[in-house]
Amino acid sequence: MKILLLAIALFFSHFAISKNYFIKDFGALGDGITLNSQIIQGAIDFVAARGGGRLIFQPGSYLTGSIYLKSNVIIQLDSGAVLMGSNNPFDYVKDAYIGWMSMIFALKQDNVGIVGKGTVDGRGAATANNMTAFIHNKIYNDRLFLDRPSEFNRPQNLYFRECKNVTVTGITLKNPASWNQTYDQCENVYVDSIRVDSKNYWNNDGIDIVDSRDVIIKNSFFDAADDVICFKSQEPNKMCENVVVENCVGRSSANGLKFGTGSRGGFRNFKVKNLVFYDTYRSAITFAAVDGAIVENIVVDGVKATNVGNAIYLRVGDRNSRGKKSTMRDVTIRNLHAEIPAGKPDAGYPLEGPIENLPRNISPAGIAGLPNLKITNVVLENITIVYPGGSNPNYARRGTTAAELDSIPEMPAAYPEFSQFRELPSWGIYLRHVDSLKLINIKLIANATEYRPAIVAHDVHNLQIYKLEIIEPDAKKKKQVVLHRSLIAKIK
Repeated sequence: MKILLLAIALFFSHFAISKNYFIKDFGALGDGITLNSQIIQGAIDFVAARGGGRLIFQPGSYLTGSIYLKSNVIIQLDSGAVLMGSNNPFDYVKDAYIGWMSMIFALKQDNVGIVGKGTVDGRGAATANNMTAFIHNKIYNDRLFLDRPSEFNRPQNLYFRECKNVTVTGITLKNPASWNQTYDQCENVYVDSIRVDSKNYWNNDGIDIVDSRDVIIKNSFFDAADDVICFKSQEPNKMCENVVVENCVGRSSANGLKFGTGSRGGFRNFKVKNLVFYDTYRSAITFAAVDGAIVENIVVDGVKATNVGNAIYLRVGDRNSRGKKSTMRDVTIRNLHAEIPAGKPDAGYPLEGPIENLPRNISPAGIAGLPNLKITNVVLENITIVYPGGSNPNYARRGTTAAELDSIPEMPAAYPEFSQFRELPSWGIYLRHVDSLKLINIKLIANATEYRPAIVAHDVHNLQIYKLEIIEPDAKKKKQVVLHRSLIAKIK
């Protein structure tokens, strides 16, 4: 990481002395009316042909469709400058190489980025609705799932593919029509102090890192309709690796920190610290390996999650593995405080997550592998999770007899969400098909009496528990830890 930071410092110093170019000198108009796509592209090409530099956008609203960044060109958006997306879907390119639309592309380029205090505003809801009308009128062909154009037929704000030395700092990214910003098979990606408002249309993620390596994301804020900080792996011979995420805040109508669901290659060598998630519908932390991925050497240290639907969900499945075996090992999550509400955490937002997988009471944190694909070497340390309690067995019930526990379906090909099993037999933590798990200084709090025990371990071996505190009103001598085909190696 020291080498990576040095490279980034050298990168900035190089551009600090490079020549500056001003977009208005090329004839661009910041009136919010004139389409500037060709002028902006011509300016980028001009700067690139002369060795690179900064293309500076002074205050104004610059209407544009798709543009392509070139090597050694940095876009600088000054405070008050807005790159404003056209609402005409035909002003955007669906790039033949990657099969997606975007406002700003960078494909196989080096030393590129967007910096400053300005804004990239996709105005995506209107663009997506216009695309929907074109599809209904048979002007454009799309399947229209749930009356929405496919994600790849709506423009993102940024799509960087196979680029080296990518820098995105300071800017605001808002209102994409699809995902927001994707860094796909890139190397040396530095994202710092950005602000994301990404909740004006469906599938609006905060940030997506796909099969990229040597990545830093820090000091940023995300408000997203879909996953906040999402890592994906779409290629079986590639992976996301050597990643640092720190000092970020996020809200989502989906998940906070997520690996997957696309998980072909894998995720390796992550250090994540000091995250805050709030009003988040699904999991604060969820790692999924369901398509043959390897998940290994992951450390998450310091997460505060308030008003979130679920604290932790680790899942290995077998959805689209194509002969590969998904694996998850060497995962540490420590210093987590999570508060789970009785109601819907994202209630009242313009785009709420769908209510699904009912009937069920509030779901526990979960670690769930498969009988032949066990999750191994996991440490949960200094974890506090506060639940509302008060689950109603007359609404949804799952008992703890051997037959009832064995009746929980394996669901290897299901979409991996914490709610996928419907009612689970514990209120605090549910463990299934896990080898070598340490629970260290765990506190589980139910604010009302529960019909379920706090922890159920099903086919869990080498389970070590050090300092477990369970608080539940009127629990008396209730058995709070239920073992089924499991073995505790040590308890203190």
